[in-house]
Amino acid sequence: MNIDLSDKRVIVTGASRGIGLAIARAFAAEGARVAICARSLEAVEAAGQELAKKAAGVIARAVDVTDTNGVRRFVDEVAETWGGVDVLVNNAGQGRSGNIDTLTPESILEHANVLQMGHFRFVQAVVPHMRKQNWGRIVEINALAGTIPTPDGIPSVVNRASCVALSKSLGMSLAKENILVNSLNMGWIDTGQWDRHYKEMGPGVSREEFDEMVMKVVPVGRYGKPEDVSGMVLFLSSEYASFISAASIDIAGGMGGQIAYFPTLKRDFAAAIKARNTAN
Repeated sequence: MNIDLSDKRVIVTGASRGIGLAIARAFAAEGARVAICARSLEAVEAAGQELAKKAAGVIARAVDVTDTNGVRRFVDEVAETWGGVDVLVNNAGQGRSGNIDTLTPESILEHANVLQMGHFRFVQAVVPHMRKQNWGRIVEINALAGTIPTPDGIPSVVNRASCVALSKSLGMSLAKENILVNSLNMGWIDTGQWDRHYKEMGPGVSREEFDEMVMKVVPVGRYGKPEDVSGMVLFLSSEYASFISAASIDIAGGMGGQIAYFPTLKRDFAAAIKARNTAN
């Protein structure tokens, strides 16, 4: 299978690092023109310089996804520079923890403005350009917690679920215009955050013990890699996926309902380590 994405005009949000940067690299390696954005100007410009070594063209801008006018200016610049937009990868956004005892309504709404509305702003900005050419591909990078609720992390559960629903709705309403929209729901993709989670365990636990605990709920038995995501993004952006829209695809190594047990598993693990340290 030869996925030819050469000269495609692609926007990837939140692309200065992690999954977004891996996706942008994959498109650049295929010879696409890649426009990236992120909050940090310094970080996104550094990523742009790297991508320019392979991509057919690069635009790198600092964009606040909560700024509707700023999002539109960025998308319009890309469309005017390259004559249109073929692919949007809505990756910007991050998880947020919290429960009924720790959250405020305002904190959930703040997260929603970045995540739900950030995705909506970009879709609304690119669709007019895609309609002009009667062709477009939109890939929403979401999270497994949006399809399988967990007992903690209410902002991520609620707002990711909304993003998945938005993707399905758009995937149905825009398909007749040959604009296909699909959601990829991330499991535990390791972009460095699991180093932080490990350090939060405190003293007395090895990284091997920590990873063994985490992997108990992942059937494949390993962390996902950003490259595990980018391959599916390329496929959904190609003609090979011309009959796929409104799909919700988990990139989670077989993990499904097991994710709901992880908060309890993590607490039990921390308690066991604490008891072991006390005994020693």
